[in-house]
Order: sequence, then structure tokens, then C-alpha cells
Amino acid sequence: KNKEEHAQDCTASCESFYCAKPSSNSDGKWDPSIHLKGSSFEALSFGGTPPEDFSEDFGFPLDLIKVSKGEPLFSADEAAQVIKIAQEEGVDNNEYKSGKYQLGGDWLTNLPNTRKWFNEKLETTLFPLLSNLFPEIVSSPSVLRAHSVSLLKYNVTHPRTDVHIDNGILAMTLAMTPQVEYEGGGTFYEHMDSPLPMDVGHGTFRPGSVRHGGHKVVKGTRYILGAFLLIEDRVEHVRRLKNRGSELRRIPDLDGAAKHFEWALAINPKCTTCLKDWAEILLTQKKYDEAEQKLRRVLQLLEDRDSDALFSLGVILSEAGKDDESIEAYTKSVKLNAEDAELCYNLGIKLGAKGDKKAEMAMYARATNADSKFGGAWLNWGTVLAENGNIDDAEVMFLKGMECPEVKAKAMMNLGLVYQKKAEQTAAAGDLSFARELATDASNLLDAAKPLFDELLASGSSGDDDKRYASQFAPLRLQAHRILGSVYAGLKDFPSCEKEFRKACESFPHIQGSWEMLARILEVQGKANEADDVRAQMSA
Repeated sequence: KNKEEHAQDCTASCESFYCAKPSSNSDGKWDPSIHLKGSSFEALSFGGTPPEDFSEDFGFPLDLIKVSKGEPLFSADEAAQVIKIAQEEGVDNNEYKSGKYQLGGDWLTNLPNTRKWFNEKLETTLFPLLSNLFPEIVSSPSVLRAHSVSLLKYNVTHPRTDVHIDNGILAMTLAMTPQVEYEGGGTFYEHMDSPLPMDVGHGTFRPGSVRHGGHKVVKGTRYILGAFLLIEDRVEHVRRLKNRGSELRRIPDLDGAAKHFEWALAINPKCTTCLKDWAEILLTQKKYDEAEQKLRRVLQLLEDRDSDALFSLGVILSEAGKDDESIEAYTKSVKLNAEDAELCYNLGIKLGAKGDKKAEMAMYARATNADSKFGGAWLNWGTVLAENGNIDDAEVMFLKGMECPEVKAKAMMNLGLVYQKKAEQTAAAGDLSFARELATDASNLLDAAKPLFDELLASGSSGDDDKRYASQFAPLRLQAHRILGSVYAGLKDFPSCEKEFRKACESFPHIQGSWEMLARILEVQGKANEADDVRAQMSA
């Protein structure tokens, strides 16, 4: 099946991208010193573990990340013309999800004029160059196939990618924008200490299974062209078995998925992504010890430089009740990838449970800096601040949380509680008019949150935390009636106070406290008979 899929993918590649015929001149001797005058290549470390497929063909040292230096592979003017063509084809109008992040850009299969330029480069430069750079596995340019090719756009709204590996035995990244036009950017390799920059016209060529990601762009716009490559006469059995296992996980057929990872590991026992994916299955099955063993093997192979493995290890250790070890794993992961919002969020929760509130909030700050729409971090950050008496800053966090759909209802309820607290403080300070505004805002927020919780509970997709929040609505709403009614009483606006307490009785007739509030304000107004009737109804 691997061979069939490989042949189909290679055939599909040639339908869209240049493929040299075996008898073509491209199989002749190609010397980069002649064809790329002034260009050279720096060979950087791939890390301590060989590529997942054909690992036995790559000798040590594994200096397999090849980066062009000196004269670029194509000029800045040529790159600018390519971007102009792509923009005319609508590349700026498209975006898609990749892991945790939204990416701008499009596949070259949807950009025919841009693809024409790339195909010319494949024929004249890129395929001959790749054959020259990786003679261990590429017998000639004619066996290379461009499998998945995209033009990506990075900016402040689409700043980066996840750390990931590429879905091909070889991969390339071509820089299409001058460095002076953006800040940040470059490629982040997890085993390196700093991102790898590339100016326009330069390229990086590497085996696909190295962990890397597009580094965050903080200003301007950066375009890159990325391509995954196949080799027609070499089938990537490890990658294909692993991919099929991942597909089975989604069905889910966990036993079938685990068997595919086992088969892939039989070919290459050092396939770290196979070990990680298998560990996640074992976590789902609550086989914590086995999952931990596989992840520790990954970290041994990668010298502890895999933030995903450390994150997963933290989750497993947390589920197993090993909180101190879990925090250690999360902390190591954050040191590698401080811009992983979910990772920082999880570590924040763990640090909070240990009582380190300052460190907890620092992690939520990192999480929201990495992803401004990570609602859970805003919510938890605001909660910690409110619990420590800093309701002004808590208000800011809950307002941010309201901008995040997945926690909007919870943020509204928390913000309502903040405004209740502020209303009481303001009333005690003598500013009853402002207290009335705050108490009214609190009531409106709670009323707006309720239908959101009702819809969530009715959908059947609510979790325990959603149910806990929903159960708090009645006491919080009754408290809002009490606070607003008391403020009206302080303002001597007894009719409005009575009206507020009657609302409480209508909404919560089973709670005696609402009837007692109404009876008291009736007595204040000299309506003793009505007060007696209310108390009688309360006792019934």
C-alpha cells in the first residue's frame, strides 16, 4: 500500500509541477560553483537523530540543513515580481488553519502563474541543486517530485507556525521578502539556540523530519515559499505508516493506529514522532507508565529538545498525580518554546496549584502574549487577580476574555462579579450614583451570560467547568438584585428598590431571602399589610 500511495503521489506531482524525464540533460553533471556563481552553502546540524526515513543512508555528523550564502539563488527584483503575480492571483485573500495558528497564503496549485515561475526554477536550479546537496538519497534530478508547495504570508495577524515536521523526505524554504521589510521572522529550529534568518532570494534545504517552525513576525510582512519533496525511486515507508496511524487515531481506531506506529518503529526504532503519537494513544487509554516510557525515549534521542514531547510528558505526569515532575517537564518545554500558549497556560495552572501565584500569572501573561485570543488564560489571570484583591486589573482581564468566544459567558459572569464588588465598595464610599451604574452593569452582564450557558448546556458539549459556572448563576443574580436594590434604598428611591426586589421574587420564588428583601422595603414604605402578605406567601 505504501508503494501504491507513493506512485499515486508522484504521478499527481507531475500533473502540477515540473518533472524531468530520465533521459533529459538534467541528469548530467551540475556544478553549483558554475551554475550559481558567488553562492555557497553552509551545512548546519540536523540534531542528534537521523531523518525518519532512509536513516541508514545519512552518515554522521548529521550536518543536513543546507543554507545558501553569498549571492542569492534569485534576485530581489525577481522575488518582488513573483509576489506581485501571486497577489494578482489572490494570495493575500486566503488563509487557513495550521495547528494552533492561522496562516496567510495559498497552495501553488491555486496560483498557476506563480507556479509557472516555480516550475522554471525547479528545472534550472532547484532540482539539480537538491540532487547535488543530498547525493546520499537523490540519484538524479529526474527522480525529484514537488509534492506540496505553498506561498505563505507572515505578518502581525498571521505571525508564525507551530513547531512541526514536514510531510516529505526533503523540504525547502525560499525567502521571498527582503529582511528590511519585516522584523522577527526566520526559521526556528528547536535544537538550535536562535532562529535562522534568510534574506530574499536565499533558501534552506533539509530533510523534512527536523522540528522547526516559522518564527514570529512582529512588524511588516514576510513571504516565503515552502515545498515538500518526494523521491520517485524511494518509498518513505516510515512516514507513510506513521501518517496512516495518525489517520486511524482520528477515526478512532486506537489499536490499529498503535500497530502502524509499531510497524514504523520496526523499520526505524528512532522514529521520534512515532513514539510520541503512540504515547498519546497510551495516554488516552490511561496507560501512564507506558506512555511516559515512550516519551522519555524521545527526549533521550532528541537530548530533551522537543517542546511537544515535554508538554505531553507534563500532561501524562499530571494525570498520574506526579505534580512536581509535571511542573519540571512543562518548565523545560517553556524554555524551548515560550510562545506556545497552551503550554504556558497548563504550566500556569500547575504553578497556581502549588501556591506560586506570581509565577502562575507570569505564565498566563506569556500565554496571552503568544495568543491574544487564548480565553482560558485571560480568565484564570483575572481570577487570580480578583482573589488577591486587585479587581481593577481583574476587570481588564475579564474584558479581554469576553473577546474570546469559548470563554465569553464565563468572562461575563466573572466581570459581573467584579462590578458587584466595585458597586459595594463605591456605595460604602458614598458615591451611590456610580454604585447604581456598576450594579446595573453587573445585572446586565449576568442576564446576557445566562442564555449563552443555556445554549451550551442544551448542546450536550458542556464540560464540568461549564456546568459549575451555570450553577452559580442563581446565587450571583440574586446577589445582584440585593446590591442594586440596596443602592436604590440608599438613594431613597424606594419604588425602584421595590421593583428590583419584586424581580428577584419573580425570578427566584423558591429562595426565601428574595421575599424577605421585598417585605422589608414594603415596611419601609409603610405598606405593612403588603409586607405581611409577602411573608405569608414566603412561609406557605
